[in-house]
Amino acid sequence: MTEPLLVVDTLEVVYQRAITALQGISLTVAPQQIVGILGSNGAGKSTLLRAISGFHGLDDARITDGSIRFKGERIDNRAPHLLPKLGVVLVPERDKVFPNLSVAENLLVPVARRVGRAEGRRRESQAFEFFPRLAALRQRTAGLLSGGERQMLAIAAALVCQPELLLVDELSLGLAPVVVEGIYQTLVRIRSTLALTLLLVEQNAALALAVVDHGYVLENGRIVLDGTARRLSDHPDVREFYLGQSQAGQRRSYRSVKQYRRQRRWYG
Repeated sequence: MTEPLLVVDTLEVVYQRAITALQGISLTVAPQQIVGILGSNGAGKSTLLRAISGFHGLDDARITDGSIRFKGERIDNRAPHLLPKLGVVLVPERDKVFPNLSVAENLLVPVARRVGRAEGRRRESQAFEFFPRLAALRQRTAGLLSGGERQMLAIAAALVCQPELLLVDELSLGLAPVVVEGIYQTLVRIRSTLALTLLLVEQNAALALAVVDHGYVLENGRIVLDGTARRLSDHPDVREFYLGQSQAGQRRSYRSVKQYRRQRRWYG
């Protein structure tokens, strides 16, 4: 049996020494899987990714219990600049690119001190193979790119670091559905071509469940349900609250169902 690439065990994260954001989070990610972290706004999804990538400290947050292991090695509370060297790279929800630098410069910054010019060009060319639109915009200032192009550039900048585990936070935020679908399909191709493992945080459950192998649903800092994409898609509570469908198959808004009386736990 293949050993997990990432293991999060009973993780607890506290903000400002007072506010518990994550409680008892446990999950595993196998090599070359695409795993989704689903949930509504404020559920703790981004906090989880930032804890794994080491950036939680910038938000005055601390891991107060549990552990995070990557390839069997403890990485919880590691400094964020050390994680890419181990193979863990984050595409953040905010501050995705350097707006005053060109597209090419954004791809050079992550590796400038670690690889030679020739290797840097090779990695840049590889990233452009997945995002050919960026190749045509190579000299454009990143701040002048569209939202979708910035997201492509953020992923490309992560790829030049040659990660084994790519963390992607809220890919769809603020983007048109057609753009998001295209980027998701590119991520699937990246996984297959480069044998990468991906952990995605996504509020749009329908988009995520179309590409993930396994998913975890967070509510109020806890995992309340997990399973394959098929299991989650078929689960009545997921259909009701995250896919906007009632059992009769009618679309319903969160506002119309938020008073729905759910089970205390979804396992079983």
